[in-house]
Amino acid sequence: MKYTQIVPGRFEKRLNRFAALVELEGRMETCHVKNTGRCRELLVPGAAVWLDKSDNPNRKTAWDLITVRKGETLINMDSQAPNRAVGEWLKQGGYARRKEGEDFPFSDITYIKPECRYGSSRIDFYVEAGQEKARKIFIEVKGVTLEEDGIARFPDAPTERGIRHMLELERAVREGYESYILFVIQMKGIRYFEPNDRTHPEFGETLRQVQKAGVGVLAWDCRVTEDEIWLDRPVEVRLLPV
Repeated sequence: MKYTQIVPGRFEKRLNRFAALVELEGRMETCHVKNTGRCRELLVPGAAVWLDKSDNPNRKTAWDLITVRKGETLINMDSQAPNRAVGEWLKQGGYARRKEGEDFPFSDITYIKPECRYGSSRIDFYVEAGQEKARKIFIEVKGVTLEEDGIARFPDAPTERGIRHMLELERAVREGYESYILFVIQMKGIRYFEPNDRTHPEFGETLRQVQKAGVGVLAWDCRVTEDEIWLDRPVEVRLLPV
């Protein structure tokens, strides 16, 4: 996916969960932070950031904070980007299976429905694949921006909603569906992914539980530029017991 009105800035400080102060073209501008996670290791004073112009002229904040540089790595921190990027990835067959290099886990897709109601939750995607006996698949997407020593972790703050979604996927498996949790790592340079047991041990416990019950756990990294993000390569998932 591509943003159309990206401009560079310098992060000053976070005002609250939803707003930050950014130096933009020599002036201080309040912008919308499209990520409610802590992001403490990303949003540090002086960090290079990139903003996208809102298309809503009536909004109080004219800019959205999209991308941040951490060391030499560009990280997309737009919490809506993973779903949009996965939607494009699914529609284009894993970007044509990376020109027949495979790695794409959902071949021969015939139907895609975003935000499908199941149980008491909205699952990010319902997909059908295959011509004769269609695979019926639920996919829940989780965007990952937390990186420590080349290890990607999720979540960076406790998420009861995330646990509820995983339990719904486990129920779907029992009812005959395929179910997957897809962790979209919004950067490159990751060695492997693991749950953030230090921040939210219950999330890690539930993730291990649902995997044993048949829920697929996938992680994919992304190519990120100042104004683009797209899924690139699978990343190893480590769910070692704690």
